[in-house]
Amino acid sequence: MFSLDPGAGDDMPPRTFAKPVEVQITGSILVYDLADRLGGKGEPVKALATQFPDLRRFIREGYLRYAFTRFGIPYVVSIQCLDSAPRPKRLACREASPVAERFLMALHIAGGQPSRPRSDTAADISGRPMAQSADFTYRPSGDIVAGSGGRRQQGGHADFTVYSQIRFPLAKAPAFAHSQSFPKRGRVDEYPWQDNFCEARSFEVGQCASGFGHQGQDLRPGACPADGKDGCDPRQQAVVAVRDSIVIRSAQQQAATLQVNTRTEHVRFRYMHMNPSAMDADGLLNGRRLSEGEKIGVVSNYLDYPNGTSRHLHFDVQVFTRDGWLWVNPYTTLVSAYERLIRGRGHEIGPEPGPAAAVAHALPDDVVRRIDTQEGGGN
Repeated sequence: MFSLDPGAGDDMPPRTFAKPVEVQITGSILVYDLADRLGGKGEPVKALATQFPDLRRFIREGYLRYAFTRFGIPYVVSIQCLDSAPRPKRLACREASPVAERFLMALHIAGGQPSRPRSDTAADISGRPMAQSADFTYRPSGDIVAGSGGRRQQGGHADFTVYSQIRFPLAKAPAFAHSQSFPKRGRVDEYPWQDNFCEARSFEVGQCASGFGHQGQDLRPGACPADGKDGCDPRQQAVVAVRDSIVIRSAQQQAATLQVNTRTEHVRFRYMHMNPSAMDADGLLNGRRLSEGEKIGVVSNYLDYPNGTSRHLHFDVQVFTRDGWLWVNPYTTLVSAYERLIRGRGHEIGPEPGPAAAVAHALPDDVVRRIDTQEGGGN
């Protein structure tokens, strides 16, 4: 990741931003082959055609992207931006284009062809406990709260892939996966779990039928035991690293991303709603190495400001494709991780009966607008 400070060169955005514009570049021989109806599109960039003959420019999932191949390796350069007119404190994608193209003009990639030919990576089977859990139940992937889908879409995106064998992101059970925007009375701290990857939001999510969605899954810790013998503090329930990983996060950012690079995985995990000041104080910043299970914060309710949302953890997953980093449904990955945490196999129950009218959004309208335009992506 590179950052360009104000006054970095000619043709840069005329506005000055409080934070540097961040340019991400990823190159990997390992790419995920998703069922992607939007993949491979884009327009050429004439000014860069000599340097990058196969360069594609396109906007996907909140990022301006430039994809090309060099020495047989797919690369994607991207800048987070708003695909609309410029807004206060938010870079528009048309403003981001000269920044990205200046970066590409200065970019020199040295190397040679990969030493080994490409080959498909065989899928592994994620292990599940043999013993049945006495109480853990969950609804199928893609079964979202009736009426909660974007653009009147009734269903979510069923995805039964475990994208990585992770440690569950909350330190202790019980934990509950439920919508924080379309709640049902008495459901937030109860089983069964329910998918909310494709709930209605203004964030682009290519895997959702409407093209928009939530990007991830909301998780709530269980209430502290009534007897209070285990020292449980309801405001200090730990969030932990799901894998050995490297942190991607600049100071003051609301989201913390953990990246895993191995021979068979190129995957990111994003955490939201922990307090940025607390993350800064703990040194949860770019380049920090984490061990699986290491505490990285506590479940909180930060969204632009303290108490900006309900107290929960938003958790999502991205994988690297030829179009760059894309959101994938983390629900089955979390079900698998939770089963290992509780050492018991869950019981999948049938889709929710319906149709039921969607409950009004749990947050006031002014907060909803801030969700739609927040820096760092989805809630």
